Amino acid sequence: MRSYSPDLTPPWKKTGPVPEVPAEPGLVVEEPATGFCGAVIRCEAGTVTLEDRFGKHRVFPLEPRGFLLEGAVVTLVRPSAGGPAQPARTASGSIAVPGARARVARAGRIYVEGRHDAELVEKVWGDDLRIEGVVVEYLEGVDDLPAIVAEFSPGPDARLGVLVDHLVPGSKESRIAASVTSEHALVVGHPYIDVWEAVKPSSLGIPAWPRVPRGQDWKTGVCRALGWPSDNTGAVWQAILARVGSYKDLEPELLGCVERLIDHVTVP
Repeated sequence: MRSYSPDLTPPWKKTGPVPEVPAEPGLVVEEPATGFCGAVIRCEAGTVTLEDRFGKHRVFPLEPRGFLLEGAVVTLVRPSAGGPAQPARTASGSIAVPGARARVARAGRIYVEGRHDAELVEKVWGDDLRIEGVVVEYLEGVDDLPAIVAEFSPGPDARLGVLVDHLVPGSKESRIAASVTSEHALVVGHPYIDVWEAVKPSSLGIPAWPRVPRGQDWKTGVCRALGWPSDNTGAVWQAILARVGSYKDLEPELLGCVERLIDHVTVP
């Protein structure tokens, strides 16, 4: 939510000095008057061109206090010739390591419930996981999780992390997670019935994820409510996944879970 002072004046409308930031290619900013958010693709005398996640371009003047960078008001300026480039970042927001090779896979693993969970984690955290040597596998459900953990036999040099859907108090998933007691296994979860819900509705151009009556298949109900093809949820998921460009398209509840799991399995 954008912040306002007690006089209800938006911060970008006030006066006073703010940081000057070179409009380097790839820098993601928001133009507050229109709400347009995109990456810098071109900066010319007096103007900057932004491209949003859908490939739409908009040209804006380089005015003082004209943009928001990670929620803070800034003044974009034309980059100086030969100036330092902004460090590239991965989809998870980490600083990219140019030329880094994938590390040999660790003995530790991250397990997720299904294929869609695995594809989403790969889309956003794939670069980080390869550098850390972390492999993600999917289980097709967690009903047999205690036996799966016992078979994996986690230890100090082979830590196990598990991501569970719909991990809320009183749920079947919460009871299953509580039965995993190994100190070298970490089970965390998000509150959503399905990982689809962890994608922000705004990134998909919908106002909200619809509520599906209890007892009805969730994916089918969602597709019917939104007018999406309910007979091919796999294709719908691929369309959803294509709209995910980075961690900014995901809900914080999922982001925190995955980061905890990566930290857990990479502890020296």
